[in-house]
Amino acid sequence: MRFAIITRDKPDALQIRLDTREAHIAYLKDTGVVEMAGPFLDADGTMCGSLIILTVDSLQAAQDWADNDPYAKAGLFKHVRVEEWKKVIG
Repeated sequence: MRFAIITRDKPDALQIRLDTREAHIAYLKDTGVVEMAGPFLDADGTMCGSLIILTVDSLQAAQDWADNDPYAKAGLFKHVRVEEWKKVIG
């Protein structure tokens, strides 16, 4: 099943994102379940959240994946939403 992980960063947390980015990207690649991922950008083009599409067996597995993301462990996010997602186009 596919799941979307939709996050928003805490205010003024860009440095946390930058400091943790290398570990986050390694996690995306090393877990082998991520189909696509990338940051949301604010009006100034600054990273302010994330969208990650992954394929795992259950909502719990998706939540566990999200909880173990280095960004989450570093306290970057103000909000995290995990939703089952159905690909229709693309």
